[in-house]
Amino acid sequence: MKNILKWGLRVLPFLYMAAVWIQSSLPSDHFVELPDSALDHTIKESLHLIEFAILYVLLVLAFLTRQRSFTTGLNLACALFAGLYGISDEIHQSFYPYRSASLFDLVKDFTGIAVSYYFIRGALFSGKFARLGKGLGRVKSLGQ
Repeated sequence: MKNILKWGLRVLPFLYMAAVWIQSSLPSDHFVELPDSALDHTIKESLHLIEFAILYVLLVLAFLTRQRSFTTGLNLACALFAGLYGISDEIHQSFYPYRSASLFDLVKDFTGIAVSYYFIRGALFSGKFARLGKGLGRVKSLGQ
């Protein structure tokens, strides 16, 4: 069971990146469109704050399952990779007439990553956020 969970966490970032890529190729109302178009737009725009933060967290979880130590440099690399994937997603969207790409979307993507980075860095390397650190420690124990 431990091996299944460990490998599941290692594969999850790739599945998530594929889902983001596919979703970015489709019209924004392909899956859900709320009756109130202003609310629909607001919710979908606010998802930028968490979309790539989720990718960053999934990358951290995947790397925590390795036997090698999770360093501050690797943590930063995970955040940078999530940000670069956000940039590539915006570029990808720019090729579809029913999608849009904007610098403001990137700012939202990076903001979500930065907030998640702050909490994970604090939990793993600064002794802050003890409950989060304990949960991340459990994930880390899968690699041992």
